[in-house]
Amino acid sequence: MKIRNIIYTVLISLCVLANAVLAEEAKPIQLPAPDMRGGKPLMQTLRERKSSREFSSKPLPSQVISDLLWAAFGVNRPESKGRTAPAAMDCQEIDIYVAMQSGLFLYEPFENMLIPVSPEDIRAVTGKQPFVKDAPVNLIYVADLSKAEKMGKNAEFFAACDTGFISENAYLYCASSGLSTVVRGWFDEKELARAMKLKPSQKIILTQTVGYQK
Repeated sequence: MKIRNIIYTVLISLCVLANAVLAEEAKPIQLPAPDMRGGKPLMQTLRERKSSREFSSKPLPSQVISDLLWAAFGVNRPESKGRTAPAAMDCQEIDIYVAMQSGLFLYEPFENMLIPVSPEDIRAVTGKQPFVKDAPVNLIYVADLSKAEKMGKNAEFFAACDTGFISENAYLYCASSGLSTVVRGWFDEKELARAMKLKPSQKIILTQTVGYQK
């Protein structure tokens, strides 16, 4: 039994190491420039904004992913590094991770790239609802509290507020583009943090599923 446990531990360690190597070797994905010209009028978009829990497994095109992430928390004023959502004390402490069938990625807004984090498909770990494992995209909003030290004891509160602004931007983009979405707080935070290999200073705030209507 002890030998079996040792072999099992070694195999798990090798798998973790292999995934880490694959993530390091994988190249960043350059997204197409966001299309800022389309979309429905604001008042119509607000009228059509809603939560949906039925999703097609059809993948989202890279243009749609680019537009979605830019709308959520992209750079709209490059000269001042301004973003599409406000951030308390301009800490910009919220990172958007993108879980897809092809793996886990970190959105890099200033280069408009997806940075590979893991080749694992962790969609099923992003929530306890059955639809999350098949939906094409699950956004994971993570606060890096090491960037929010000047907020003091209110850091987590303001991080939650900032996530609210970002997730609502994603909602409005989805309503404007005919996509389905729902923001979620029902997930195993410890399990998801392990799957994402987060640092102690990083805290998962919310997740959000995006896809086509089933």
